[in-house]
Order: sequence, then structure tokens, then C-alpha cells
Amino acid sequence: MSADPGITAAVATPTRLETLAKAITAALPGKLTPVANHVGELTFEVPGNELLAVAQVLRDAPDLKFEMCMDVCGVDYLAHGRDEWNTQSATSSGFSRGVARGGQRPGELQPGRRFAAVYHLLSVSLNQRLRLRVFCPDDDQPMVDSVTGIWAGANWFEREAFDLFGILFRGHPDLRRLLTDYGFIGHPFRKDFPLSGNVEVRYDPERGRVVYQPVSIDPRVLVPKVIRHDNRYDPQLTNAAVHTTSIAKTDG
Repeated sequence: MSADPGITAAVATPTRLETLAKAITAALPGKLTPVANHVGELTFEVPGNELLAVAQVLRDAPDLKFEMCMDVCGVDYLAHGRDEWNTQSATSSGFSRGVARGGQRPGELQPGRRFAAVYHLLSVSLNQRLRLRVFCPDDDQPMVDSVTGIWAGANWFEREAFDLFGILFRGHPDLRRLLTDYGFIGHPFRKDFPLSGNVEVRYDPERGRVVYQPVSIDPRVLVPKVIRHDNRYDPQLTNAAVHTTSIAKTDG
């Protein structure tokens, strides 16, 4: 008995994401690496030296038309999937602790895989979205090309990624800090940035202006309340309460 042709056609029909992925692969053969995801979004990784050429094609190709760069964000993969929370006391279970569980844990971070710039693109005319990820080849001085010549709206987004992660964008017309002060030291979204910062500011009445000084906050470790020691979670007390309740119900 042959299968219903309607069911066969429905199964064989590609989704919008599959159609878009094929169009991108056809327009940029061998230049992109697909990134697996589980949220129904399309993500590709592009080498740093191919970023501008790829961006040009994504914007101008008639089947793609990604006219708008919605966001540019930085990512620091230092100790990603390997380190536990740095707390004084913690359980071995609980909600997300930043560690890859249930399989082989990642090894040491490979050179050139710590910092990445992620671009969120939108095609207004075709109503489709795409995410690009570009790793910075130098971990000590992370740098990628600026896409402001292709998407002018990326100007402030790249400044934000520079300010918070220290990622340099080669060719940016005005790469300055955006959210922190000009005298700020370091980049606060880096994983190795101290929680209390490096400097603090105060108003000096004698000088009549704000001055910088070494941070005076004592370093401390915050233990999330959800994993602190609590009598309510003592196995002996919990079992005793259950046992007492059972006896009361039996006697009643």
C-alpha cells in the first residue's frame, strides 16, 4: 500500500530556517561553519579574515537582504563549562552552576577561542534573522574588523563590546568607551574582572572635583541563599517530620 502523497509532501517540505540555511550556504560556499543550537535559530561561525566579505554578501544578496545589524555583543569563554561557582559552601546539585554535566567536560581553552563578537542580523524585507559569531584570534589583544562600513548602526554596539569586553574593532571611526567613565580601568564583563573593581571614585572637597582611588571594599564571597546550609534541608529532620506525620495519620 503506497503512502499518502499529501503526507509525503508535508514531510519533505523544508522549513524556513532550512531554506535560509541553504541560501546562505549557496551564497557563501565554504566560508561559514554552522553552529548547533536548540532554540530554533540560525547561527553560523565565520573566520575573522572573512567577516567583511561575508557581511557584504549577506547584506546585498537578493535572497538574503540582511539590511540591519540589530546588535553586536561580546562573549568571554574563559572557563566556560568547566568552573563551578566560586562559593564558600555549595552543594553538588541545584540549578545551572555553569558546568557542563552529563558528558565529557570541556578541556583547556584553546588559543584564539576566548573572546568572540556575535552579530544579530535582520532582513526587514524578507522577515528573517541570522546570528554570526567571530572569534578573536589573539586572546591578549582581541580584535576583529569593524562592520560599521556595512551596517552603520553597529557603531555604538561595537563601542559597547569594546567597553565591556575589551574587544577592539579595526577600522571603527570612533572607538571610545560608551557605558563606563573615561578613567575606568579594565573591562567589567570579562570573566577575570574582580567583583569589586579596580578603582573607586569619590568627591574631594579640597580639590573640588571627583577623584579616583584604589578600591576600599573588602573582597568577599557571596553564597547564594538557594544553596546555603538550612535546617529545613537536613535529611534527619526532614525524615523525622515525615515519620511523625505518618504516625499521626495512622493513630487518627
